[in-house]
Amino acid sequence: MTKAPIAVALDAPDLATARQWASAVSPYVSVVKVGLEVFLRDGHDAVHVAREASDCDIFLDLKLHDIPATVAGAARSIANLSPKYLTVHASGGADMIAAAVQALPDTHVTAVTILTSLNQQQLTEMSFSGNAQDIVRRLAAIAVNAGARAIVCSPQEVAAVRSEVGAGITLITPGVRPVGADAGDQQRIATPQQALADGADILVIGRPITGAPDLAVAAREIAASINPSV
Repeated sequence: MTKAPIAVALDAPDLATARQWASAVSPYVSVVKVGLEVFLRDGHDAVHVAREASDCDIFLDLKLHDIPATVAGAARSIANLSPKYLTVHASGGADMIAAAVQALPDTHVTAVTILTSLNQQQLTEMSFSGNAQDIVRRLAAIAVNAGARAIVCSPQEVAAVRSEVGAGITLITPGVRPVGADAGDQQRIATPQQALADGADILVIGRPITGAPDLAVAAREIAASINPSV
């Protein structure tokens, strides 16, 4: 059975629930994501539990953003966890991204471009120049040139980013919602099928799976909708 290219966000209230969620979705998805809230609460145990309960790749979503020396030190502090992906903010600049890459050469340092909770009006108010697609494309180019091997962008920019960075970079898209699902706090969204058609490699999906009455059923149904072999 081929797993679907989905990263399930394990935004669980405690470690026991995170373990249950990881185990439930593991047969159907290829990645589980440990985010900032869970990692700050549970530390390295959050990653250990996710790995023990599943055979999925680990996506450690910390969105590091600081001076290069501090980001390098933070990256080294989680080296023993060996995540497949670790996020940093692309807006931290080329030197910061390069510092993370040098600290974790075996990890796909993943540059987050513009948060999917932001819309065009908010970007303008924050003094970003240009539309969201142009901003994301420029940040992605800077990150890849600095050594990032993966980029996080919304589904609405993924085609432009793919054109900018080429085929060798993993594109990860949050803001993915099945038809009829609540958008929540996401502003720039698309369906799983559209995001993949536009060039995404991994789809980040949280509440449409983890908020379902049966996580395994929800994961299987969403996975099957994009990958009939699941």
